[in-house]
Parts: sequence; structure tokens; C-alpha cells
Amino acid sequence: MTALVPMPVIMPLLAAALALLLGRRPRLQRAVSVAVLGAVLAVAAALLVLTSRHGPLVVEVGGWAAPLGIVLVADRLAALMLVVSATVTLAVLVYSIGQGMADGEEEAPLSVYHPTYLILAAGVANAFLAGDLFNLYVGFEILLVASYVLLTLGGTETRVLLGTTYVVVSLLSSLVFLTGLGLVYAATGTLNLAQLAGRLDALPENVRLILQAVLLLAFGIKAAVFPLSAWLPDSYPTAPAPVTAVFAGLLTKVGVYAIIRAETLLFPGGPVTGLLLVLALLTMLVGILGAVAQSRIKRLLSFTLVSHIGFMLFGIGLAGPPGLSAAIFYAVHHIVIQTTLFLAAGLVERRGGTTDMDRLGGLARISPLLGVVFLVPALNLAGIPPFSGFLGKVGLLQAGAADGSPLAWTLVAGGLLTSLLTLYAVARVWDRVFWRAPHAEMPGPDDTMHTVRARAGREPYPDSAGHAGAMLPRLMVGPTVALTVLSVALTAAAGPLFELSGAAAADLLERVPYVRAVFPEGVP
Repeated sequence: MTALVPMPVIMPLLAAALALLLGRRPRLQRAVSVAVLGAVLAVAAALLVLTSRHGPLVVEVGGWAAPLGIVLVADRLAALMLVVSATVTLAVLVYSIGQGMADGEEEAPLSVYHPTYLILAAGVANAFLAGDLFNLYVGFEILLVASYVLLTLGGTETRVLLGTTYVVVSLLSSLVFLTGLGLVYAATGTLNLAQLAGRLDALPENVRLILQAVLLLAFGIKAAVFPLSAWLPDSYPTAPAPVTAVFAGLLTKVGVYAIIRAETLLFPGGPVTGLLLVLALLTMLVGILGAVAQSRIKRLLSFTLVSHIGFMLFGIGLAGPPGLSAAIFYAVHHIVIQTTLFLAAGLVERRGGTTDMDRLGGLARISPLLGVVFLVPALNLAGIPPFSGFLGKVGLLQAGAADGSPLAWTLVAGGLLTSLLTLYAVARVWDRVFWRAPHAEMPGPDDTMHTVRARAGREPYPDSAGHAGAMLPRLMVGPTVALTVLSVALTAAAGPLFELSGAAAADLLERVPYVRAVFPEGVP
């Protein structure tokens, strides 16, 4: 059973090397990438079943026993996150293949795209399975280096310029994280998470508080928690639709995952929980107010991404089983929904030539399927019953009400206001992009935005898609539809999913199952 634990990391890394060797054979490169990510999904599903039945699974890399050696640990939370991440990375990969084929890049795509994408998947998996802080840092660095390449791959000057902001902020967060590692090791003599669970408890309160603050600062930047989130809306919308989708769906959630680990395994019940609730409220409100003010779909969705990180932080800050369970459920929901919305935004850009709402209109009549794959996840994001977004928010609000503190009730009110403003934001997109009459410069089936503007005697828009007006490629529509169906399936399977997230939350707060799995004979 334990042999499966490192596979989500090893398989993409080996496949990345093979894909790089196959750079001049794009069809084989695509086949390898899809097959390996499909295998990773199967392994992740098996790990989820095994951890639910037998508890956490541990592998000592290279046969070196903990705490000297590196350990990979798969528990319910890690396995659940692996399943969701493998699902969206596979869907986005198929979408990107469809986009490349439709754009005439089938025979000559950028040869480093598939290897880089597979390395990103390996970095995400490594972060979820890391059993020590240094390996978590390595996981972050793997996925961040890959994300640097994907963000600027084949990019324009604007994309490279705005991608530089992402690089600088990421390097800053890595530097803070590395500083935290040094401080933790100096104070405890170990970076193993299971061993730290006991040693951190024995430290003076002021030392623990400093260590917790440094780690949360690093994780907060990666998770785009306010006021550390200003970089995200500028960086994500400039990337191609598949890259933006996988970034929005996964990268910030790796930061959220790290915060969950820190607040449950390393610093349970610390004095920072009140601060987390304040940051959750500010992240919700500032993010959604930014979304309401946007006129471009991708930028609007980037602000909603920031805003809904606040919901997850809300559940973590409550520091109890109901809140943490709802936060885990909401993280799963949000990965799927946010990825789907960005893929749908990519289809809107392809059909209409832009994501500027002032230049669009009538897409619900022109492409009804596109209207459906945007509307369903949009309503889900806003928390309209009976979708999973509504169920997750109800769980969070109930946990806040059960807490009963003035700050928790303030978060309940803030959550309701954020949900209403989210509904307003997505309804505004629906009205202007899908419902109103088509814009005068909307391309027809045989037009591009360049020819439409040329007929009017005007210069083409600088951000116009030259393929606008064409039929939407099936390999782009298919994954978007599949994720839309999955978002609805999350509603149908909400009961079992809440049970799973509740069991994961109980294990996290108890800490004993995790520590005992790593050190069955007792912590040294």
C-alpha cells in the first residue's frame, strides 16, 4: 500500500523527462502527458480509499528513517487534495491540447510546455504529501519555478512584465519561508512535522508566536490572503486561459493547505486564530469589492478568487471541527469551480475575441452551451441553493454561529454580504456578456476581430484574439463541460464529501493519528 504514496510525485517527474526528450514528436508528448496524469488520478483515488480505511500512509524516502530522512505522508486531507488537483490538472491539460490544435500548433507546439506542466503537477503533489517543512518548501519551489515558465511562455511584453510581479512576490514568500525554516530548526532541532508537533508545544509562548507568525506570513503570500494579495489580480489574467485556470484552481489552495497544516499540527489553538478571522473578513470584502469594480472577466474572476480564500480562512480561524470541516469542503468546491470559470472565460475570449464586457454581448444566443458552462459554476460560486457553494457556505456560517463570539458573528455577516456581492458580480457578467444584444463589433462565425474592425475602418484591439468567431473546439469545450458536471456532482455527493472532510478535520485536530503513523514506536 505504501508504495503508492510517492507515485503522484515520481510519475510526473519521470514523464516530464520523457516529454522533454519527445519535444519534436508532439503527438507522443501529448499522449504521455495525458496518460500519466490519468494514472496519477487513479493513484490518488486509491490513496483516498486506503487512508480512509487504514489511516495515514507513510514512506521513508531512500529508506532513511524519520526524523533524519525525508518522509512522505498521505492522510485523508492530503489524499483528498491529490484527487481534486489531479482531476483539474488533467482537465486543463486536455483543454490546452485542444486550444493548441485549434490554433494550428498541433505539429509545432512549444516543446517545453508539457514537461513544465508535468513538473508543476509533481510540485503540487509533493507539497500535499510533504512530511517535513523543508520538503514542503521544495514542493513550493518546484511548482513555483514551473509556474514562472508557464506564466511567461510565448508571452507578450505585457505578460512578461506583469509576470515579473508574480516572480518577485513568489521569491519574497520563499525567502520568508526559508527564514522560518531556519528559525524553526534553531528552536527545535528538527523540521519533521510529526516531531515538531511535540517540540513546538514545549517552547515558550513568545517563541512559538514568532515562529507561527513567520510561517503564516509565507503561507499567506502564497494563498493570496489580504493584504498580501495585491499581486494576484495583476498576474493571473495575463496568462493563457489554461495556465490561468490551473493557477487559480490550485496554486493558492496549496497555500491554504499549508496554513491548515500549520494551524492544526504545529500551532493548535494559538493566539493567532483571532487574527486569522480578521484577515478572513478583510480578504472576503476587499476581494469582492475589487471584483464588482472590474469590466474584464478574467480580472473579475481573479478578485473573486481572492475573496473566496477568505471563506476558507474563516473556517480555519474558528479552530474547531465544524469550521475546519467546512473549510476543507469549501476548498474542494472552490478548486473545481474556479478552474471551470476560468476555462469558460477562455472560451468566451475565443468566441468573442476579448474578455472586456463592454465589447461583448448575446453569447447565450450565439452559443447556448457556453452560456450553460459559465452560468452553472457562476451560480455555484455565488452560493445559490442547492449547489455545493451554498452547502459549503452554510457549513461555515453554522460553524461561526456555533462559535458565538462577536468576531465570529461579524464573519457570518461578512460572509453573507460577500455572497450577495458575488452574485451581483457574476449576474453583471451574465447580463452584459450573455444576455444583452450582441455588440456591434462581435464577430460572426467566419470573422475575426481583426476583420470586423477593418470593415469599420478602425485598428484591431491590442488584446483581440485572432481566432474569434470560430466554432469552439471540442477538446476545449469537453473538459469545461466535464468540470461543470463535476461541480454539480459535488452537490449530489455533498453528504459523503462532508463526512470525509469531517473525518479529515477530526484527524487533523487530534494530531495523534498523523504522529503515530510517522513514529509508530514513539516520537524520539
